[in-house]
Amino acid sequence: MLGTAGLHVLALIAVVLTLSRTLKQENEARLDGLVRVFLIGLACQCLHFIEEFVTGFYLLFPQFLGLVAWSPEFFVTFNLGWMAVWLVSVVGILKHYRMAYFPVWFFALGMFANGIGHPLLALIYGGYFPGLFTSPLVGIVGFLLAGHLFQATER
Repeated sequence: MLGTAGLHVLALIAVVLTLSRTLKQENEARLDGLVRVFLIGLACQCLHFIEEFVTGFYLLFPQFLGLVAWSPEFFVTFNLGWMAVWLVSVVGILKHYRMAYFPVWFFALGMFANGIGHPLLALIYGGYFPGLFTSPLVGIVGFLLAGHLFQATER
């Protein structure tokens, strides 16, 4: 789907980072910090999702790309599905499962992209674009989380 093509690129980058980086010698304090920032990020993503839903991102974004609008059911299911994956990955990280880092890398990259993408969309659109108000918050969290991920892993 063209509307989510950017997510496919981010997922590919997340796979590469997951496979090319290994966990550093277990440092529980570092891991606790990573999980803490990730959980704060999930809370911020919930706010961002609510803003997007209430303001009709699922209608406007696909139309902006020349596509048919998404149904509210698709948009909610898509977002809640990813929230479930991200929550489960917290358990995997705490149990030191390497593949649990894929959803976390994907989350960090996606949040950072949201922080840049929504303001750019608003500029191109010429006004408010759904998700704009919470995008700086998720962008900052994505950047911080990526930093924690790089600190917790090595090439």
